[in-house]
Parts: sequence; C-alpha cells; structure tokens
Amino acid sequence: MSDARTPKAVLTADGVEFGYRRDEPVLRAVNLTAREKQLLCVLGPNGSGKTTLLRCLLGQLAPSAGEVLLNDVPVSAYRPRDLARSLGYVPQFPKSAFGFTAKQIVLMGRLAHTGPLGLAGDNDRQVVRLAMEMTDTSGLAERTLDELSGGEAQRVMIARALAQQPAAMLLDEPTSHLDVRHQMTIYRMMSRLAHDWGMAVVCVSHDVNLAARFADQLLLVKDGAVHAAGTPAEVVRPEILSQAYDVDIELIDSADGPIVRAR
Repeated sequence: MSDARTPKAVLTADGVEFGYRRDEPVLRAVNLTAREKQLLCVLGPNGSGKTTLLRCLLGQLAPSAGEVLLNDVPVSAYRPRDLARSLGYVPQFPKSAFGFTAKQIVLMGRLAHTGPLGLAGDNDRQVVRLAMEMTDTSGLAERTLDELSGGEAQRVMIARALAQQPAAMLLDEPTSHLDVRHQMTIYRMMSRLAHDWGMAVVCVSHDVNLAARFADQLLLVKDGAVHAAGTPAEVVRPEILSQAYDVDIELIDSADGPIVRAR
C-alpha cells in the first residue's frame, strides 16, 4: 500500500496481454504504473511491443488478458469523450492534411470539453493560450503545421494534448527524426509537464541516454515482456541492457550521469 510520499497511480497496466494474431503474443503479462508528477519512459529494441503497449494504455486496443486502469477504473468503461478528457496523446508523426494553423490545432484539444457544437468559450481560449505559452509555441500560432520544422510541429502537438487538461499524457517516440537540440527541448518539456504540472507522463522512447537522464522511472521491454523496471539507476546497467538489446553495453561516466554505449 502506498504512503503519503508515494505519488498517486494514475494509469496502470495489470498483467496486460495482447496479440494481433492468435497464438502470436505481442505483449505478455505486462505490468506498468504511471504516477502523477513522474515521467515514465518505456524502452526496448524495435519490435518489442512498445507502441502496442501504448495503444493498449490509450484504450485503442483491448487486451486479451489483464486490464488497463485509469484512476482505478478500467479504461474500457470510459466513454470516448471522458477518456479524451483524461488521456492526452502525442503521435510519433504529426501531420495536418488540411492546413490548420497551430492555434487551431491546439484548440482541437478542447473538443472533449466544449459543447455539442464545439464552440470555444473564454475558458477554452485561456487554456489554449496557456498551453501554447507552456510549449513555447505562441509565436507559431498563425502558421500551419506544414510550415513548421519537426521540432516545432512536435511542440504544437504537445500543446494540443496539454489543452485537453489530461491526468496523463502519452507520447510515442516524440523525438524521432529530431536533431539533438530539439530532442533535449522535448525531454525537458516532458519533465516539466510531470514535475511542474503534476501529470503522469508516459513516453515510448528509443533513446536510452535521454530517457535515463530525464525519466523518473524506466520500463524496459523485450519480446513483449517486462525485462526490467525501476529508476534509471536500477535499470541502466550493462548486464541488463546487454541482455535486452543483444549487444555488449558499457557505461561511460559524464557530468550528466552515465552514458550508454554499445561496443
């Protein structure tokens, strides 16, 4: 039982199993707990089930066994509108086929809160303004997503999810194809969402070093099962990473903590 010092569990996977085909499991008895005020990064080699796990957490896929709980209630029991108010999602590849401006895209995050006609009120516009300030996208308000760099577009998508005012935010490899500067910006932003805004933030990541530097908790999956879980100090160890990634790993000391390098 948690004590007063343990952050509240917001999103939980309890023995989750899933397979796209019968007798071909993608996830095997996965347990995960995302807590408020914490950044949890899900790591693992390609094909290990990270994105499938994220889709189960979002309620997009129904587990064949186990369950996903949001604030102690099964995700499957939520109405779509209520789920959209509680879970923010940032996809891996932000796209806009219709030339919406950044401000319009962020305002879309308020759809679960507005009335049946989707008319935004003063409170909605205030939330959008704050979300864009938080993500440093105010100066991009009148530009379309197609006119933005990858890092700028990703920040706009985070602002849209933030405008939902969710209890938990889930991001699928948000730094893919970004340069180092933009990667650092996104990870710092995720850390602020957790620590300053009190959210439970879950990020699927392919970058062990950035995850280890910024995350409060790590979940390392391999072949659809949990290989290791805990703090970065508990998970980022050569023997654990070498087994997970099937390559020799060494840790190099640096001012920002140990750096993982394959050899």
